[in-house]
Amino acid sequence: MNFNQLFRKKSAEKTFTDAGAHGSLHKVLGVKDLTLFGIAAIIGAGSFSSIGSACFTGGPGVILLFMICAVACGFTALCYAEFASRVPVSGSAYTYAYVSFGELFAWIIGWALIMEYSIGNIYVAFSWSGYFCNLLEGFNIHLPAWLSINYMESHQAFTDNAAGKGLEAWSNAPQIAGLRMIFDLPAVFINVLITWLVYKGVKESRNASNTMVIVKLAIITLVIGVGIFYVDIANWTPFMPNGFTGVMAGVSGVFFAYIGFDAVSTLAEESENPQRDLPKGMIYSLVICTVIFIVLALVLTGMVSYTELNVSDPLAEIFAMKGVKWMLFIVSFAAVVAMTSVILVFQMGQPRIWMSMSRDGLLPKKFSSIHPKYKTPGFATIVTGLVVGIPIFFTDRQFVLDFTSIGTLFAFVLVCGGVLMLPKNTGEKTKGKFQLPYINGKWIVPGIIGLPALLLFLFNKEFLISVFDVNAENAAVNIPLLIFFFICVIISVLSFLKNFSLIPVLGLLSCCYLLTGMAAVNWKWFFIWFLIGLAIYFAYSFRKSKLNLSPTLSPNQRGE
Repeated sequence: MNFNQLFRKKSAEKTFTDAGAHGSLHKVLGVKDLTLFGIAAIIGAGSFSSIGSACFTGGPGVILLFMICAVACGFTALCYAEFASRVPVSGSAYTYAYVSFGELFAWIIGWALIMEYSIGNIYVAFSWSGYFCNLLEGFNIHLPAWLSINYMESHQAFTDNAAGKGLEAWSNAPQIAGLRMIFDLPAVFINVLITWLVYKGVKESRNASNTMVIVKLAIITLVIGVGIFYVDIANWTPFMPNGFTGVMAGVSGVFFAYIGFDAVSTLAEESENPQRDLPKGMIYSLVICTVIFIVLALVLTGMVSYTELNVSDPLAEIFAMKGVKWMLFIVSFAAVVAMTSVILVFQMGQPRIWMSMSRDGLLPKKFSSIHPKYKTPGFATIVTGLVVGIPIFFTDRQFVLDFTSIGTLFAFVLVCGGVLMLPKNTGEKTKGKFQLPYINGKWIVPGIIGLPALLLFLFNKEFLISVFDVNAENAAVNIPLLIFFFICVIISVLSFLKNFSLIPVLGLLSCCYLLTGMAAVNWKWFFIWFLIGLAIYFAYSFRKSKLNLSPTLSPNQRGE
């Protein structure tokens, strides 16, 4: 095998040709629809569930992490927009990597995106279930404990002898052949329902999503408006109770809140004018949601002490603590609506990535089949439903949360790096088509990186010593920072030598920095997942690739 074959690239022109050869999707989405799809994907489990644990570790200072993540996602969104403008077809970061880095990286990023869309939806389904059960309680409907919790959490509660729902489920669950029948029925139900809706068509999904977004934005505005009257500014002190390390400890939860804006790019082939509307949809939704997250975090940490927010349903819990009982039903209803829309958008995104990979021969042909009536990737949609639904029976939410965030950040790094690999736009800007502004980073990038390092050396040598002393007690934290510093140095040198564009460089570095907040166990599972993906690629995808089989390709494209 020629090593160069692993990095054979697919031209943008061939990408368009292949997309058209496999049947067209319904082009019914405008900029308003795409913006609402982005909001639908972003405001969900992150704002109603994982924000609580992030506030618990970071205190009111968690708003700094929201800002850092917003900046990282903002730069990344601009990079996505540049790709979406140049290659307006389904596939998201997978397709972009194929054009810029080559086939192996395209496969890796496509494999990583399964973490974001399918595995991420498992966490959202669990969170949806919690709020749905709260909603049922309001109507005096009580599901048995063994039908409203996942098996792993119940078993852990039994092992720890922790009183509560988990132990109750373990004690009362029926058994078949010695196996306790414990599973999260509402989570399974919502996955089946959304799979059916996405299978039926993008127009039906659009109408449902837009309605849900309007409802949840109205209710979140109500939550903020009511919550402000219960804010005690004394709760904002100390601002960072666990220091900046505590703020960064919430990176999985906070970044999970932002996951979703990139799902808009998977809808390129269903957009009326993707080169104009996709970039606007991603950026508009990101700005709107950032403002909401920061205000929401300030209200949460202002209403109660940050120490009371490590719960799965923080918005409902704070109003319960304040005795505002009438808000409990409204919050639960808003959460159910919000998370339903998230599952919907993610469940739309995953099949379209698999459809693109199948068109390239990296997955079996069946994944790219278009339903003759509904004009959706029907088979891929059903498989997505199974990939989300089956693990619901044997995994737990915290593992899924960490796994999803690290995979998505990895994909974002490759997207930002991919823009740096694209040839510069030298022609005049086309009206109605997004074009990433080119700002020469030759001097700016080394300055941005070198100046803070110089200031640290002059005024905070202890910090630098703790980072570079890998024998220190906190080496597990410092080694990722050490690697990050080396990456910064390498990018600075390359920016100087190759005149890299500033925006994608800042996106790449900010996403790399967020990766330093991931725990060692997250990296362990990520690399296991990564190795499984490589095994599948070399066993099947490399041999079946259209670039490997097509006799019409140039020797350079074939890696010869």
